[in-house]
Amino acid sequence: MPSLLSIIESRMHPNFASLYQKLGFTENKVSSIRKAISLLKNQQPDFIVCEFFFGYGNNYAGVNISNLDVLLSTLQKYSPESKVIVIVEKSERQYVDKLNELLPLHAVFIYPAKEREMEQLLSQ
Repeated sequence: MPSLLSIIESRMHPNFASLYQKLGFTENKVSSIRKAISLLKNQQPDFIVCEFFFGYGNNYAGVNISNLDVLLSTLQKYSPESKVIVIVEKSERQYVDKLNELLPLHAVFIYPAKEREMEQLLSQ
């Protein structure tokens, strides 16, 4: 049975639980990157759905691009086969490209993510 990890860090994260269930996915939900990293040490999901937040100023110690840098680095060690699907604000889309250059992403959706598009992506 395929698995999916939803990292829900804001209220804008879409609730596609019924879609995931319909497609036969087992979904785990966490509320932070830190909790996701902890889970990844024991489980390797097929997909990870997460939100992108650009690191303006010193929000992420001035070294990282976003909230996802550490997660993506951790994936290389614990779950390199996991496919990352990112959801981002239109105004921050340009920064996702910088992150994608460093660590490849599977797909990027702009808010509001559409259930139909997510279904097409996960059904491939």
